[in-house]
Amino acid sequence: MGGKPDGDEAYGKPVKYDPSFRGPIKNRGCTDVVCCALFFLFILGYIVLGVVAWAYGDPRQVLYPRNSTGAYCGVGANKDKPYLLYFNIFSCILATNIIEVAEHGLQCPTPQVCVPSCPKALWFVNTNELSLTVGEVFYAANRNVCLPGVPWDMPVLQSLEQELCPSFLLPSTPALGRCFPHANSTQFEFPGIPGNTSINQGISGLLDSLNARDISVKIFEDFAESWYWILVALGVALVLSLLFILLLRLVAGPLVVVLILGVLGVLAYGIYHCWKEYQELRDMGASITQLGFTTNLSAYRSVQETWLAALVVLAVLEGLLLLMLIFLRQRIRIAVALLKEASKAVGQMMSTVFYPLVTFVLLLICVAYWVMIALYLATSGQPQYVFWAPNTSLPSCETVPVNASCDPMAQPMNSSCPGLMCVFQGYLSTGLVQRSLFNLQIYGVLGLFWTINWVLALGQCVLAGAFASFYWAFRKPQDIPTFPLSAAFIRTLRYHTGSLAFGALILTLVQIARVILEYIDHKLRGAQNPMARCIMCCFKCCLWCLEKFIKFLNRNAYIMIAVYGKNFCVSAKTAFMLLMRNIVRVVVLDKVTDLLLLFGKLLVVGGVGVLSFFFFTGRILGLGKDFENPHLNYYWLPIMTSVLGAYVIASGFFSVFGMCVDTLFLCFLEDLERNDGSPDRPYYMSKGLLRILGKKNDAPPRRTGKKRETRP
Repeated sequence: MGGKPDGDEAYGKPVKYDPSFRGPIKNRGCTDVVCCALFFLFILGYIVLGVVAWAYGDPRQVLYPRNSTGAYCGVGANKDKPYLLYFNIFSCILATNIIEVAEHGLQCPTPQVCVPSCPKALWFVNTNELSLTVGEVFYAANRNVCLPGVPWDMPVLQSLEQELCPSFLLPSTPALGRCFPHANSTQFEFPGIPGNTSINQGISGLLDSLNARDISVKIFEDFAESWYWILVALGVALVLSLLFILLLRLVAGPLVVVLILGVLGVLAYGIYHCWKEYQELRDMGASITQLGFTTNLSAYRSVQETWLAALVVLAVLEGLLLLMLIFLRQRIRIAVALLKEASKAVGQMMSTVFYPLVTFVLLLICVAYWVMIALYLATSGQPQYVFWAPNTSLPSCETVPVNASCDPMAQPMNSSCPGLMCVFQGYLSTGLVQRSLFNLQIYGVLGLFWTINWVLALGQCVLAGAFASFYWAFRKPQDIPTFPLSAAFIRTLRYHTGSLAFGALILTLVQIARVILEYIDHKLRGAQNPMARCIMCCFKCCLWCLEKFIKFLNRNAYIMIAVYGKNFCVSAKTAFMLLMRNIVRVVVLDKVTDLLLLFGKLLVVGGVGVLSFFFFTGRILGLGKDFENPHLNYYWLPIMTSVLGAYVIASGFFSVFGMCVDTLFLCFLEDLERNDGSPDRPYYMSKGLLRILGKKNDAPPRRTGKKRETRP
């Protein structure tokens, strides 16, 4: 009495035999009802937030440029004028820097007007045209580039002094809905504008930063030329991923042996290389005592102690791996047998392979809804305009109300201050929505994380329910339920929405804490405080480890929820105790599975990447005219797209396989504790696992009293 509990009791007692247990329990009730109600209330608030954002926001402020009067280009009255023309684009460079220009929606302190097309040729007002009218110089020549409302009979000189019409036009190209000059147009000389050389260099920098039209057009052309072949590459990735999973039942054992031998070979070569480097540097007498302490880490490659330390580390790893192979070979065989069984399960329920498409669609909806809310909230204020002058230190500008509010639709203010104009400043922050904008955005971010984690949890629980029904079918495939994936999906949504929301909320809070910590770290980087950076790094590391542990715990809790229908806390505790009672098997299976799936991803992604490279670069000859590689501006673009798509497809397929392995493993551990192979308590595991464990079933195939369901 008072002593320490033995190993079994420390992590709970083994599962007891239940004669009524036949796999995932069908008669179950709703779990974590309070969290379910909280989740639904939160979703209701999330919907209300979307309605409020839609009512007060105006995304046109981001999607469309605005002229000096505040009207949008390309919509409404300016539907036929989609481009924005700057009267004097030099002011974009002279008045501020490129970062400030971008932050204010590419607004420059110069009049701006919506035009149907950008100027194609260089033009400027000649001296002899200053005495003519605006109609004769601009309107008669079809130059509709003056501000709205400028009369026909206004003298050109007056319109230029009040900046109602531009004094010159540059050959321009539309980019981001705005007219930016051609690079070669910056070499012209313009009357009345001093210092053209530096200004031209500034415009070139602006174009280099903002004018992505040529690149975007070329990228679009490449996608238009190669989209069919990209789809073919993604189809190849899908077939390779599916074949790899289905063939594991035949090659899992040899493949694991080859991979382990490959790791041993790589470590052995590393030991040999470190020894040769160490021997050469030792003969040269290169020691760390001669080098001393330095922040140049590459310098340590030239001292013998570095290679000696690497040699010792690699030798220890090689020895540990060999000891694991010797003493844990039985558990490795069990892990390989479970991988084969998982391959059979996926083959029996092929619909599970395509379930990630459902998860992808739901995640896309969650992200798109949050993006819409964030965009509408960011544009919920009304635009504010203020008076601005390029040089307020002039005597004629001292009495001008600079930074005072103004109406861009009103007539220009009569003032002797040169260059005075009404420019866009920002969006008003008055009003209930605008004052609460930060809190609303925080609510939206919380909604994004919670809904995404809930969707991922739903996918894990549904797949776990389907694969558990496979394991607990005594006679496979006869006893597997009809439509196991659909049944698991309906069962999970009906009874366990609250449990999934509970687990997702815990993970969301940790992720939000990580985001806040990253934000604080970003703000404190300029402090250059070593102690603060060290503490911040420790906090980030701890939260990263905590997030990984919670993901692991949630994953196994969802498996138990799918099988037994208990609440989240009970399921998490049961799963954790079961895994701790078999911790060595957990580690071995986890590492073997990770190694195998890593090899599978490398095989699929590498195969598609190499095939795409040889095809799009035209190095595969003799394919015929119908299979010629398209002529591309950037051949790497479809290659990278194919590789990225192949990785996404492989990750989706292998995530299903990984969930299958984890589910079958937990069921296998419970099978060992629950049953003993007697006629009353037969094992449900495969014959291969029974042979490895040296066990057998003494019972004939069990027939349940009710009529067996048939598979489609």
